[in-house]
Amino acid sequence: MYRRHHRPCQQGGGRWGEKAGAGSRRLSGRKETQLQEPPDHALGRSRGGFGTKVHLVCDRHGFIVAIHVTAGQAHESKALEPTMARRLFHRRKGQSRGPIRLAGDKGYSYPRIRRWCRRRIEAVIPTRSNQSRDERFDKATYQQRNIIERVVGWYKEYRSLGTRFEKLAVNYVALWLIAIMEKALKRLFPDRA
Repeated sequence: MYRRHHRPCQQGGGRWGEKAGAGSRRLSGRKETQLQEPPDHALGRSRGGFGTKVHLVCDRHGFIVAIHVTAGQAHESKALEPTMARRLFHRRKGQSRGPIRLAGDKGYSYPRIRRWCRRRIEAVIPTRSNQSRDERFDKATYQQRNIIERVVGWYKEYRSLGTRFEKLAVNYVALWLIAIMEKALKRLFPDRA
């Protein structure tokens, strides 16, 4: 079954026997690095067993703005920069470069991440018990972090997202993108859902 679905892509075209010409363009102007399959297919062993970690960034309304998948044993803090680089929507002229604040749990409380955030955005990350307390920590903003937890719950309604059945990580991300588009359309057009 795998070969049947992926053979046309390996031959270079969308249809049987077609070759991609010099004038063919990349999908939606994206970088090739965002379309490549990771060498480990984003599969790895963690405490919960063999699986994949999905790293999401959403806005305050629950719209997912970035997605990245890694192997199950990869730590979340190492995936922050690649996740933030994989924005789903291109910004318009006059629009800010990215989020103003980034709320994360204690797993993101590392000096490297705080330095990265200091250059770009305000980090709303609580300190771990073995670190000195940050007086600038905004508790009210941090309490809004539950939005991402609710978003993950919404998307686990889709059986194929809650349990990964795909062999390739790019196919798994494609399913996430389809689900993201469906949720966005339901929110934009509630009378047609």
